[in-house]
Amino acid sequence: MDLTEIDKKGLVREAYKIEGITEGECRSIFLDWALSLDSSYKPRDAIRTLLDHYETGNEDHPMTAILHDGLVRSDAPKRRGGWRSRPRH
Repeated sequence: MDLTEIDKKGLVREAYKIEGITEGECRSIFLDWALSLDSSYKPRDAIRTLLDHYETGNEDHPMTAILHDGLVRSDAPKRRGGWRSRPRH
């Protein structure tokens, strides 16, 4: 998976360059990144690619923690709401 294709705006790349960036700021950047991810990519695979590229040497960076959290949450079962969650009679 091509890093420039999954981070076209360079959001994650730039987050790693910002000195003193907070976890909250990283969370906001991650959300923007996730919303702009092309639908042809699976979020879990894209996050794994980002971690493979940025994690080494940045283990304590808040973006690394946010990416790991996104990876874990991508495995979580999805809640189905609305009429699909109601019992049928």
